[in-house]
Amino acid sequence: MPAPPACQPPLPLSPSSQLTPLLPVRFPPFKIPSPPCLSPSVHHSTSTVFSDISRAQLVEKPAPAPPPPQPPQDLPPDGGTIAWLTLAGAWMVQFCTFGYLNAFGVYQDFYTREFLSHHSPSSISWIGSLQLFLMYALAVFVGYAFDTGYFHHVQIFGSLLHVFSVFMLSLAKPQQYYQVFLSQAVGTGLGVGLLFLPSLSILSHHFRKRRALATGIVLTGASVGGIVFPILLNHLLTLPSLGFANAVRIAGALIVFLLALANALMRTRLPPKHRPLSALFSPDAARRIARDGAYMWSIAGAFCTNLGLFVPFFYLQLFSADHAVNATVTTYILAILNAGSTLGRTLPVALADAFGVYTMLLPAILTSAALVFALFGATATPGVIAVAVLFGFSSGAYVSLIPHLLQTLCTDLSELGVRMGLAFSLVGLSMLVGTPIFGALLDADGGRSLVWWTALVFAGVCIVAGFTFMTISRSLFVRRNRRASDQSPPPAAASA
Repeated sequence: MPAPPACQPPLPLSPSSQLTPLLPVRFPPFKIPSPPCLSPSVHHSTSTVFSDISRAQLVEKPAPAPPPPQPPQDLPPDGGTIAWLTLAGAWMVQFCTFGYLNAFGVYQDFYTREFLSHHSPSSISWIGSLQLFLMYALAVFVGYAFDTGYFHHVQIFGSLLHVFSVFMLSLAKPQQYYQVFLSQAVGTGLGVGLLFLPSLSILSHHFRKRRALATGIVLTGASVGGIVFPILLNHLLTLPSLGFANAVRIAGALIVFLLALANALMRTRLPPKHRPLSALFSPDAARRIARDGAYMWSIAGAFCTNLGLFVPFFYLQLFSADHAVNATVTTYILAILNAGSTLGRTLPVALADAFGVYTMLLPAILTSAALVFALFGATATPGVIAVAVLFGFSSGAYVSLIPHLLQTLCTDLSELGVRMGLAFSLVGLSMLVGTPIFGALLDADGGRSLVWWTALVFAGVCIVAGFTFMTISRSLFVRRNRRASDQSPPPAAASA
């Protein structure tokens, strides 16, 4: 009788025979029937291996868990007692800093004709220009201190330094240039530089929708200070019973009172942001900023504009006195200029949200240039008054719109502080050299007479160049926005 055929073991499944399903489907584990000759151990091993392979290939992986919900952002309240008290304190800081610097034209006139008469107008203007430069040059580091929670420390130290420097100026002696330079240019400039930017940045803690309005209100403090301090100093310096020292001390006492009240009123609301100082100078951020054409051309425009923009604030009173304008008008001409600046710092900023910042900024720059050239014919009292009022309005609009412009051009809000600090520092260089160059051109005749026409041409041409560069910035900004809108998907596709 023939022997039964030998039992063959089951053929292993080749990789090509294992079909991967197109859709993930769950299958229960199953067993392949084995020939009866297989032992139970072999049958168990085969079914177990195939079951494990099937599970690994066919069982759908669970979807990842959704990220935890983010806490709602702590938005500014846009009002309230603390917010408005902080705004009032910031207004007082602007009054005592930028407002006090706006009165330097009084010092320029007094130093040129009496107190520092042995020195040229260009040398004297270095005092005021260094003040303006330091007010902006410290912006990067002061902004970093503000972000990391040192707002009150910076404000208190800046207030003490500003007050100390003003009272040290009262101790300066006639014809001692270095004493005036150290106390007024270096000391006051550093103090104002520590106070100026944080008093504007603190508004972001309390205002969001009303931030432009709040900024415009605070900046009127500089204009009102530019009205009060010139009237006060002009009146006190003409009183023989007081003299220069007491006149400066009275102005210093007003600054002491207002800065003490401002420090008591201002409050922070948001927690500090802890980040290393090296983060401010990241190479990647530097490359992104350098490739932003609209931003870089706007800095070039502001640099050229500021070379000539502050000339009337320094020299308009001297211009009036040199052209035999009415003595009373000459005394109040800087107050008239800053009165026009008060409206210019509020109305254009409010309209910029509706019509666009460039729409308001470019006419302000061009008008300022035209008014500088208008001084060629404004040699009588009515003409000087008209130029002062209109130039105050246009220059005030320009100064108030520049921060709004930098916020508009910023593509990443985390870089806003760096971009504003860089812009202010570079523009501060033009403030440092602009008015001394004007003074050197004014003294081109060797001190025998003041040569106004060359100096006015320099100032006007610089502002026109600034207008040209700012126009280029606007065209690049419009092109960038159009490119971004073309690349963005239509609303239906985006929602899908």
